[in-house]
Amino acid sequence: MAELASSAAHVRHGSSIGQPLTRRDGQLKVTGGARYAADNHPPGMLHAALAVSSVARGRVTGLDLEAARAHPGVVAVMTPENRPALAQDPNDKSGPFVFRMELLQDDTVRYVGQPVAVVIAETLEAATEGAALLAPRYAAEPVSTGLEDGEAFVPPAVGVGAPAEVRHGDVEAGLAAAARRVEAVYETPAQYHNAMEPHAVVAAWEGDRLSIDTPSQGLVMAVGRVAGLFGIPPENVEIRSPFLGGGFGSKGAISGPQVLGILAAKLVGRPVKLVLKRDQMYGPVGHRAPTRQTLRLGVDGEGALTALHHHVRTASSRYDDFFEPSGSVSHTLYASPAIATTSDAVRLDSGTPIFMRAPGEASGSIALEGAIDEMAAACGMDPLEFRLRNYAEVEPTSGKPFSSKALRECYAQGAERFGWSGRPLAPRQMRDEDGLLVGWGVGTATFPALMMHGQARAVLRRDGSGLVETGAHDMGQGAWTAFAQIAADSLALPIDQLEFRAGHSGLPDAGIAGGSAHTATAGMAIHGAGADVIARLAELAMTDQRSPLFGAGNAGVVAREGRLVRRDDESRGESYAEILARAGLDEIEGRGTGAMDQAAQEHYAMHAHGAVFAEVKVDPELGQIRATRLVGAFAAGRIINPRLVRSQYYGGMIWGVSFALHEAAVVDRRTGRVMNANLGEYHVPVNADVPSLEAILVDEVDPHVNALGIKGVGEIGITGSAGAVANAVWHATGVRVRRFPIAIEELLGQP
Repeated sequence: MAELASSAAHVRHGSSIGQPLTRRDGQLKVTGGARYAADNHPPGMLHAALAVSSVARGRVTGLDLEAARAHPGVVAVMTPENRPALAQDPNDKSGPFVFRMELLQDDTVRYVGQPVAVVIAETLEAATEGAALLAPRYAAEPVSTGLEDGEAFVPPAVGVGAPAEVRHGDVEAGLAAAARRVEAVYETPAQYHNAMEPHAVVAAWEGDRLSIDTPSQGLVMAVGRVAGLFGIPPENVEIRSPFLGGGFGSKGAISGPQVLGILAAKLVGRPVKLVLKRDQMYGPVGHRAPTRQTLRLGVDGEGALTALHHHVRTASSRYDDFFEPSGSVSHTLYASPAIATTSDAVRLDSGTPIFMRAPGEASGSIALEGAIDEMAAACGMDPLEFRLRNYAEVEPTSGKPFSSKALRECYAQGAERFGWSGRPLAPRQMRDEDGLLVGWGVGTATFPALMMHGQARAVLRRDGSGLVETGAHDMGQGAWTAFAQIAADSLALPIDQLEFRAGHSGLPDAGIAGGSAHTATAGMAIHGAGADVIARLAELAMTDQRSPLFGAGNAGVVAREGRLVRRDDESRGESYAEILARAGLDEIEGRGTGAMDQAAQEHYAMHAHGAVFAEVKVDPELGQIRATRLVGAFAAGRIINPRLVRSQYYGGMIWGVSFALHEAAVVDRRTGRVMNANLGEYHVPVNADVPSLEAILVDEVDPHVNALGIKGVGEIGITGSAGAVANAVWHATGVRVRRFPIAIEELLGQP
């Protein structure tokens, strides 16, 4: 944190917002100076390794404890028999974003990869070998691994407390009256987060005080969870998390393995490091659940939707609840007098699914966008023309006006840049010079503009510099830089005169880095803290007879580049340093809060929007698919840093390619094992798979979403891209594939 606080880009004076600054943490990362959780090695530290289950359901009947303890270097083996006591039941789900944990509370096995023991040793090698020597024995039971296993039920809620069923209008009547109807079933697989940095923890106890280095997307929330589990005051828990090597939702809530590392440190009375191996990330730290989605659409003779029904079947674990809200995307995108989204689910012998980048919207949009394309083809209409024909001027299910919506501009700018007007209507009409089939597809992107609750502290110092603190999280998205820009703007200081601190639980709570809400939440808190400290400084000056600003209360004052000046006469003013020096103060402090405007939320639908255009090439003999070009146009309110925003869009667009063409967990139906639990066989795009990318930042002013006009950009890029790629494959081949990722065998044997 100290290294980050001292690094700053030199830019022109005035507002930093909107400037494409390079990352403030960039030099640290490329030189190896950025310290991630597993880079910490306190004196006396031991290493821990997990022994994990190789069966999906049953009980552990035996462990070879003698063999493990006899291994040179092994210090202790933690099992249900000797695990330190907890003050709270790991199955207690009280509180937001709380999931049940497997913390060696008994011998029950719930999924493959569940921790069944922890070996603590002097070296990582000894801990790993000791874990292997335990050779667990099991009483295995039959397993359920697929969406057709078990009896389906209607979950109590989907996502974060959303209803499992939403109805607007009479869908059945709308379908009955339709001139044309489409019914299609789309399937998406289980997917795993696979952040570059695995989950890790370095834990050290001093009496009842605990210090932790661990990646976290929600520092203060993690403090509360750990404090509750161990029965200690939250102020006794310190979590440091300055950098995350990716999170994508999997590091939002602290996980079982992280707590096991803390328990191991308590057991041996020394600091302990526990880092998950890659294959151990396929189970205890969440995933995106599989879905089977049935879409029924009806249109009138003019191609206008008369009804849309989006049914989702998904899965959760046997022991906890999280249900992928894939139908939510159908609430907002296309105008129809009748819309219904319904959900049911089955329980599987797997780890519990959790939030994964664009939860619900990613899996739901690829199905919706495919079905929309199918209906466009049935109507003989261009897919973009069909989307414009069914453009929603207000949110369809609620009737609320949008706080802002520049989707038409996204369609127009993206189509022009891509060259969409040259697209033939029928499939299999384009080939390149090598004889490869060429296809073009479009997908609409959307994601809600969310805000959590966050806080920040701002300080102006006697030397004219500023300090801003908030417990924010940087997962690689550039938060350190964007927040510093907002901070410099709020204090009216050049960014090189600002110190910014984040990534520590002792700082003001910045909320959760999730739901594409972090920049808006923490940014508004920073903005408020800056406004508060400027107001306090202005009060000092305007009530001091020695100040040139004395008595300016009616006219008011404004901050300009480290000075306060009269609003009606900017030649009259003085510097922050002069005001504080005359008052005999070393510094002055302000506080700010970021939270959703409830009144605005009640009156407006708040979303970011975009349009993605994709080109693919398909070998007509081999069925091999390559995405060759993507153009995305996105409208997401005020842009803090266009360089960082484009980077986020590119990441989302690449993930969309991955969703459509590459990514799936392969589960052995007999055993429940993930057969490709490694980056060699769990396919994500490598450089050769990444097409030419272009992201257009469409201007959009939103006066309602928050005072800064910020919408999130981290997740929207997936939602249009996956569908655009899938639709382009149809346009190239004439084959509509509804199971993802699209496999070569789906295309072979076609004319």
